[in-house]
Amino acid sequence: MKHLVGKYVSPFFGRMSVGLVIKFTGTVMDLAIPYILAYIIDTVIPLKKTGAVLLWGGAMIVCSLLALLFNVMANRMASRVASDATEVIRHDLFHKTMHLSNAKTDDYTKPSLISRMTSDTYNVHQMLGRVQRLGVRAPILLIGGICVTFTLDPAMACVLLATLPMLAFITVYVSKRSIPMYGILQEANDRFVRMVREDIAGIRVIKALSKTDYETGKFRSINREVVERERKNGMVMAVIDPSLNILLNLGLVGVILVGAFRVNNGTSEVGKILAFTTYFTIILNAMMSLAKMFTVMSKAIASGNRIWEVLESGEDMKVLEQVYGPEDNGDFEICFDHVAFSYLKHGEANLKDLSFRIRKGETLGIIGEIGSGKSTIVNLLMRMYDPDQGRVLIGGRDVRTYEPEELKSKFGVVFQNDTIFEDTIAGNVTLGRDMDAGQVREALVYAQAGEFVENREAKEAEALNIKGANLSGGQKQRVLIARALASRPEILILDDSSSALDYRTDASLRRGIREHFRDTTLVIVAQRVSSIRSSDHILVLEDGAPIGYGTHEELMEGCQMYREIANSQMGSQPETGAAWRRQGEPV
Repeated sequence: MKHLVGKYVSPFFGRMSVGLVIKFTGTVMDLAIPYILAYIIDTVIPLKKTGAVLLWGGAMIVCSLLALLFNVMANRMASRVASDATEVIRHDLFHKTMHLSNAKTDDYTKPSLISRMTSDTYNVHQMLGRVQRLGVRAPILLIGGICVTFTLDPAMACVLLATLPMLAFITVYVSKRSIPMYGILQEANDRFVRMVREDIAGIRVIKALSKTDYETGKFRSINREVVERERKNGMVMAVIDPSLNILLNLGLVGVILVGAFRVNNGTSEVGKILAFTTYFTIILNAMMSLAKMFTVMSKAIASGNRIWEVLESGEDMKVLEQVYGPEDNGDFEICFDHVAFSYLKHGEANLKDLSFRIRKGETLGIIGEIGSGKSTIVNLLMRMYDPDQGRVLIGGRDVRTYEPEELKSKFGVVFQNDTIFEDTIAGNVTLGRDMDAGQVREALVYAQAGEFVENREAKEAEALNIKGANLSGGQKQRVLIARALASRPEILILDDSSSALDYRTDASLRRGIREHFRDTTLVIVAQRVSSIRSSDHILVLEDGAPIGYGTHEELMEGCQMYREIANSQMGSQPETGAAWRRQGEPV
């Protein structure tokens, strides 16, 4: 937490210093009011001079107005500093999150990152504002009140002072216990956010399968866990307020008793007793404010540590210096060289000793059962993850030697579970890239999207719902394909991106890509043999291992698994893929 404050609050120290001076002045004005009141009662009133009473009464009014003015100014400045500092923290946290490797994202989990971006930054914001407002005022009221009481009557002040060590002990002890508890609470909140996020995203499936009661039961369980942790934290922190009240009220009783004896003996005065009760109230409120501030700080410390953990996470995918081997040249656009990879360290490999080479402009089709490692190849190719063994090369260079932006600019990709944003169709195609309307329309036509964009000029400006809820599955896939085609990439990756398309549209799409993107290297991950049978190379995977590699004709003869898939999908017709293309059928 101290690192977070040091980095993000230090630029605002100048503004904070001005605010603290203003807050200090306003607090001193608050402390002066009871002192003036005691002086009026004990000194001015016995003189029976109305003018003097009015003069000192006016001084009290001036002090009150100045206290109000300075405190309002200081609070506004404190709120501004807290908002500005939190804005920078959120910006850097979002930027860091966007640049985290997939492995780091998996480690933190997406719900946890969302929680750190929202509730954790909120806790830090609350702490920054509270410390500026109360971090100066409460200690000044506390220390200043004690000092002033010593000038009024040292004997009664000692009674008050005797309660403070126990008050400080309770506050510090409870705060130390609460900080780790708030960290555990935030972890429970992460699980809570994850479940809510999943259920909201899958609400249609839940309703369709009549599983609302089942999901409600799961929600009740995690909700109960969060509530229990909040209750435990609340019970711990709840010790502070009653303890402070009891100790301070006992001290007040002691002050009144001592004061009564001293007034009776003539060693003190009534005005001082009245001032003491006022200062005692001020000190009580100051202690309560400090207790609340410690509560906020306990949450903020736990949250700040979680935020700093992400901000200072090390870079696990550094750009390496290129060292060329004897076979590293530009003859092959894509090269996998004995690649092995596992998402879980020391777990079963998701890819095993995979090697293949694709020349520029060729097409690679990848097929296999669910979980066989098809999408993993895409992740490694785009350096979403680094291989555990072997190398992945693009244009004869190890992908680890590319700057991230340089590498990503080579690709146009449609992921298996891709995202439609709440934007126009054109906005979803360009995605912030510098493209004109002509390029957008061209990409939509190539992606076979013109069929459902009836009035093209109007529909391109039509806003889409979150995740494209107002589009069918096939329409969403065509918009996503248009996004990938719009930049005319060197390498186009279609990861099961035509599963919702009918066979005619799928064939027209592939034909259009061949005609208009001849120099683009194409990687197609598919479940349909018809989507990849015309590919220059087809890779068949099973449990992360390559069990077949070649053309459609070669695999039909030499790979039993591929032959079974092809026969089950298309029947056992004998014609080859080449003959199929010569007959003029769409490919």
